[in-house]
Amino acid sequence: MQIPLNTDVAVMVIWGLIFAIFVIKLFQSIRLVPTKSAYIVERLGKYHSTLDAGFHTLIPFVDKVAYIHDLKEETIDVPPQECFSSDEVNVEVDGVIYISVTDPVKASYGITDYRYAAIQLAQTTTRSVIGTLDLDRTFEERDVISAKVVEVLDQAGAMWGIRVHRYEIKNITPPETVKNAMEMQVNAERERRALLAKSEGDKQSKINRSEGIKAETVNRSEGEMQRRINEAEGKAEEILTLSRATAESIERLATVIAAPGGHNALRMQLGEQYFKQLDGLSQKSSRVVLPGNMVDFDYWMNSIGLKEKA
Repeated sequence: MQIPLNTDVAVMVIWGLIFAIFVIKLFQSIRLVPTKSAYIVERLGKYHSTLDAGFHTLIPFVDKVAYIHDLKEETIDVPPQECFSSDEVNVEVDGVIYISVTDPVKASYGITDYRYAAIQLAQTTTRSVIGTLDLDRTFEERDVISAKVVEVLDQAGAMWGIRVHRYEIKNITPPETVKNAMEMQVNAERERRALLAKSEGDKQSKINRSEGIKAETVNRSEGEMQRRINEAEGKAEEILTLSRATAESIERLATVIAAPGGHNALRMQLGEQYFKQLDGLSQKSSRVVLPGNMVDFDYWMNSIGLKEKA
């Protein structure tokens, strides 16, 4: 009895498929794990091992790579969400999380999707923190909000096999009406500061001007005082010099008069001056009223004690 040709072909096809599947599985059992990556291997549906960076071989049809984790730090965008501040203002907040996988086993079996879970926890924590702050403080306390989110995510991340490095708030967007009011407030504050700065400048200018006038007045008064002191000292020195010269001349005159012939010499000198003055009286333009004995020279000399000596 001969086997039909179609049966032989079918058997060969089946064995070919089995061989191809075996070859494919054999190649799939060879794994090259890149740096900063981790492969989770399951054997017969149960966790078996974690493959680190390098060359690894698996048992075909028994082992399989169930999860592949990138151990490098990654960023996850937190979608915008609406939050209410303590003063009942609705703001829209979004951010970004920086996380990395530290325990691939927990990241695989501790939670279904750690990325989605981190986003949800960051959003709920952000809402709860903003709910304790008024609108103005939400813009000032970004670091407080970020620190609180990181703290909560770190506690949960210990069970999820991840580590949250930081959380940054990208935007805090208030409603358009609130934004307009805030802009008006900022403009009013800016104008107030400008007016204050201008008034302070005017005040300082007036102070400087008054201090300059004061200093100028003081300098002038001190200069005038010094000038008067110098003039007074000059006059005193002049009077002292004149008095010294007068005293010296009187002493010399007395010495000359006391010398032999000095009396007659002085009498002769005064007589000469006397006649010179009388000569000036002869001019037509001179009108002088004199005593009758004005021409008596001996009389005038005797009156001042300069009698002619033999």
